[in-house]
Amino acid sequence: MIRALACVGFALVSGAVLAQSDDATPKFEIADVHVSPPSSIQMMRGGFYQGGRYELRNATMVDLIRTAWGVDAERVVGGPGWLVTDRFDVVGTAPADSTADTLKTMLQELLKDRFKLVIHSDTKDFPAYAMTVSKKPLLKLADGSEETGCKPQVSRGSNGVVTFSLVEPLMFTCRNMTMEAFANAIPTMVGASGYLNGSPVIDQTRVKGSWNFDVRFSVRLAGRIAAAGSATTIFDAFEKQLGLKLDLIKVPKPAIVVDSVNEKPTGNLPEIAEKLPAPPTEFEVASIKPTDPKTAAGPMRTGIALSAPGGRVNLPNRTLRNLIMMAWNLSMPDMIVGGPKFLDTSHFDVSAKAPTPELAPGASAVGVAYDTDAIRLMLRALLKDRFKLEVHNEDRSVSGYALLAAKPKLRKADPSNRPECKEGPGPGGKDPRTANSAASRLVTCLNVTLAQFAAELKSRAGEYLNQGPVVDATGVEGNYDITINFSPPGAGGKGGVSPTGMGDEPAAAEPNGAITLFEALQKQLGLKLETRKVAAQVLVIDHVEEKPIEK
Repeated sequence: MIRALACVGFALVSGAVLAQSDDATPKFEIADVHVSPPSSIQMMRGGFYQGGRYELRNATMVDLIRTAWGVDAERVVGGPGWLVTDRFDVVGTAPADSTADTLKTMLQELLKDRFKLVIHSDTKDFPAYAMTVSKKPLLKLADGSEETGCKPQVSRGSNGVVTFSLVEPLMFTCRNMTMEAFANAIPTMVGASGYLNGSPVIDQTRVKGSWNFDVRFSVRLAGRIAAAGSATTIFDAFEKQLGLKLDLIKVPKPAIVVDSVNEKPTGNLPEIAEKLPAPPTEFEVASIKPTDPKTAAGPMRTGIALSAPGGRVNLPNRTLRNLIMMAWNLSMPDMIVGGPKFLDTSHFDVSAKAPTPELAPGASAVGVAYDTDAIRLMLRALLKDRFKLEVHNEDRSVSGYALLAAKPKLRKADPSNRPECKEGPGPGGKDPRTANSAASRLVTCLNVTLAQFAAELKSRAGEYLNQGPVVDATGVEGNYDITINFSPPGAGGKGGVSPTGMGDEPAAAEPNGAITLFEALQKQLGLKLETRKVAAQVLVIDHVEEKPIEK
């Protein structure tokens, strides 16, 4: 019964999809495939199609496969480790009226042709939750008169905006629901994903009929502050309020298995530059003006996020250092070395417009997407042009952290796992956050070296590691499966959990169950972090003018 339920509605890889393609199979008219340039944002961008141009940027092979076949990344199994580390840009042209399904087929054909991808369908075990009766269902039989569904209890402000609390338990009113319909609805309920981690719920209650009931549980967020035992988990709520249980099980589900694939794609056609021009590297128009002294004297904009809705970039009250950080995507000011004092004292307002991409006849410019890295390159060009900025990269000794081995408690890796790190539990689905709601951060790394784990710590727990990069100094060789569970800064009681407090010995555990990253490293893994000078690549300022050129 479980097998049948798990496979319903999942037409993952049909015989038609896996069959050899023929001349009638849709393909991109022309396609550019190349290795992605370095980027600190390790996630795929794009998937948008506009004006006859389809783009995927910074995509791993797993990203490309899941996009081409329309499946979750977890359903792509097998293959070498580089499937989740190497990243590619794919740009193709197709008729402007191509449908989403047609574009998927085109991407499938491109992967088979350019990467020699060979896959097959199979069935693998994946985590799921079985909903069963605990003792006695605490449900009221429905009379069938009310609308079917589960609705969250919300508040509507004076402006008409609907809100709900992420701190207090959220109540759902469920009416006229069968247990099967309720099981299917649970993963879509606000806050449930923080407990289920993408796993489905399967009805095994054997309870017939339609029912009315209310359920209230706390929303789990990665940065949520909650004392141990103070939050009502979805598991406690179901058992105490509904008489139902959610138990972690394994169920067989369809999967895509990678049999073989080339790491290096076949080369682009010689005429690719002519038929598929590269995106523009400069703004169409741009203005840089000194910020009004009254505005500059107030709070400065310090965020380094860069977006371009409609191709427009507006950056008010920014120092030159902040603009350089955005253009080169640097997370810390001290990653910029050299330069005069006015990098931090002169403030500017920047307004610019990116060129509208060339559109196919009849295509609309409304909703045209702009790649973030392309906008950064335009900002670099603007700063070089207007401020005569000259820079180069160099390896320097900077403030940072060294990962050290205290008394290592590491689990040797399962070599069948691809090297990767993610938020949430591992393949088994077990989640330690259920027992301690104050430790709401969970990072799982599979088949990684400690050098890879050190780099992941910086990107996954940057709120703790604000003094620089993290390097591996453990001297421990080999690959490991690593899980670390910790609290966000501020989850402690008085004064919160310090993001910088690192001692030789773990501090006493907070009475509310909060545990810092540093404590978690020592207690759970036998590792520790030490502040020290480390080697890292920095951006060196060779020349810059204080007054921008007016154009």
